[in-house]
Amino acid sequence: MRLRNIPRAESVLKECNEVIKNEENLKGKWKEVFQNTHPLHIEIGMGKGQFLLTLAAQNPEINYIGIERYSSVLLRAVERFQNMDTSAQESLSNIRFICMDAHDIANDFAPGEVSRIYLNFSDPWPKARHARRRLTSSKFFTEYDKVLTSDGTVEFKTDNRLLFDFSVEQLNTSDTFKIQALTYDLHQDASMSQGNIMTEYEEKFSAQGNPICKLVAARRR
Repeated sequence: MRLRNIPRAESVLKECNEVIKNEENLKGKWKEVFQNTHPLHIEIGMGKGQFLLTLAAQNPEINYIGIERYSSVLLRAVERFQNMDTSAQESLSNIRFICMDAHDIANDFAPGEVSRIYLNFSDPWPKARHARRRLTSSKFFTEYDKVLTSDGTVEFKTDNRLLFDFSVEQLNTSDTFKIQALTYDLHQDASMSQGNIMTEYEEKFSAQGNPICKLVAARRR
């Protein structure tokens, strides 16, 4: 699907202090950016930002970075942040945004620098020839392995059963990662739904009666 170009996107992102512009120079230095030693969690494909902004507000002891490939998409999350009142913005000193391609994750984060990666309702890339582009493909897990801490995890949510089954298969054949937890109906799973924060897509799809699948992946010991 062709994304609609939003002319103001570049200027808004440029002027926002929370949007990182030189991420390739900050590899291994993210603690300096946040000026603390808190764990770093990232969301790849943050959409309108509801999920990550809520997490950041609830967990001031964790640093968060939202990643989007296209400026027109990242704009929505940044403007959501900017539309908060001043006190709310000031309390979210633990969040940053980057406009970048997920393929570059190992270029911008050092080994062991990221504690958790969130993948929420990622593009399913339904055609078989595009399988390597899926964020839960073995190709991407190889990249995640380069930046996660030894006990780091990847959390993935989707309503797309075909994509979820693909993801499970990729992890079941992985030499590096394994499935730590899994559910095919998150909102009916008392354990895995505890503390769940819904994304905009999750609210929409679950309201339509679609079950939400979730898995947590961790390294094999």
